[in-house]
Amino acid sequence: MKHMEDGPFSYRVKVGHVSNNPVTVTITADAAELVALARQWDVPEVRSFAAEFQIQRWKRDGVRLKGRVQADIVQACVVTLEPVEDKIDEAVDAVFVPEGSKLARAPNIEGGEMLLDPDGPDSPETFEGDAIDAGAVAAEYAAMAIDHYPRKAGAMFSAHVESSEEDDAKPSPFAALKDWKKN
Repeated sequence: MKHMEDGPFSYRVKVGHVSNNPVTVTITADAAELVALARQWDVPEVRSFAAEFQIQRWKRDGVRLKGRVQADIVQACVVTLEPVEDKIDEAVDAVFVPEGSKLARAPNIEGGEMLLDPDGPDSPETFEGDAIDAGAVAAEYAAMAIDHYPRKAGAMFSAHVESSEEDDAKPSPFAALKDWKKN
């Protein structure tokens, strides 16, 4: 998780203060953070951004964040470049363990083949120090939910034509060579 801690939206949670009983935390972005998120996500505007997590201890020294991330963003339509509003509502379920934890290590497979369940839980992420950044986790999950090819309702791209009937009717410049034989 080292790569996420320097992001524009931060809410640090001290791991030592997390208990076995889940605690609900709601975090929202202020105006400056919305501008910074828009810049990070390369979108024209982020109108709102909020996350609600239940934070609790996981196993002995890990932390689990479970909840939702919601955002209202504006993007440019890939066809018309007009603004397109989009709502993000993404479930979050992430587990973090300290660096060096046995739970963070990949299993040692003797046969060289590892079977993974694509619908199963993700492997725990690691954190350094005594805190995790729940804000960075929220921003990362929202970023993964952004549609990279937003299209305004009813927008059609018709300026590009592969070929026309006129092009199909013209003989190929190489058609004259098909009957030519080398003596």
